[in-house]
Amino acid sequence: MMLSPDQIKQFETDGYLVVPDVIPTDILTRVRDEYAQVLDQLYDGWFAAGRVSIPPSELDFWGKLLTGYNAGCDYFQPLDISLPGDRISADTPFHIGPAVFDMLTAAPLLDVVEQLIGPELTSNPIQHVRLKPPSTALAEDEIRAHITATDWHQDRAVALEDADSTDMVTVWIAMNDATVQNGCLQVQPQSANQQMLPHCARTQTGIADGFLEPENALPLPVKAGGAVLFHPLTPHASLTNVTDRFRWSFDIRFNVTGQSTGRKHFPEFIARSRANPANELRDWRACKAQWEEARARLSKTPHIDIHRWSSDAPYCA
Repeated sequence: MMLSPDQIKQFETDGYLVVPDVIPTDILTRVRDEYAQVLDQLYDGWFAAGRVSIPPSELDFWGKLLTGYNAGCDYFQPLDISLPGDRISADTPFHIGPAVFDMLTAAPLLDVVEQLIGPELTSNPIQHVRLKPPSTALAEDEIRAHITATDWHQDRAVALEDADSTDMVTVWIAMNDATVQNGCLQVQPQSANQQMLPHCARTQTGIADGFLEPENALPLPVKAGGAVLFHPLTPHASLTNVTDRFRWSFDIRFNVTGQSTGRKHFPEFIARSRANPANELRDWRACKAQWEEARARLSKTPHIDIHRWSSDAPYCA
């Protein structure tokens, strides 16, 4: 997939780009099928344990998600494609399967990223699934950015300091159509001299008050299979899902191989190398094994913070 000179210029100038049809249809279908199988197993377990009362046969994928959420069952971490930022145990769940791996390494996706940061690409471990229920279904105390609306932030600011000079691109992949109504992303284009803005550790890690003008935000709707790409300093957030349906996306990143990922305690892998193709990881099982090794290792060590911001900073008072 080739970007036009105007698209590349827009990314370099404004710090974002919307690209349709980045993920092939067959991969989208396989990811959906793979997630349906994982959720079926989760829901069967919840039903067997008496945590949910509606029989699995009476619900589709979305119904199982919502029923589980309403019952206080955690669907997010078992369906996420990375380990959490809080304490990790030896049995903390995550999901890496063949379809997810094929999505992370889809040739059209890597083609687009290569045109922005070069031909030596590492899959960055800062990656998540986002399955967001309707806002009316959210618990009053729900604060998880992967479940509710995401506060304004810059992606460089939610990585650790060792990645402050890393050449990186965030790719936000729509699994179903992302609209203004169901909570698509919104952006403030980069300024000519864009810097990292102060962030505060609040309900989520977000840009401190007074450093943005949210009324100037631009919504970025995108069809299923399309992607929104961000420079790591571009301020962005999500809108609230005011529909009666879930919004589903993946949030992944790539950086130039050899540069810091900002999560050095989590596994990375070479997704593309024009110089040394043999170095590319091509087996989903090896990717999953890397995460399993990290889980075993981190379950035995003190917790590693993934954010640098303090709630008592002057601009957070």
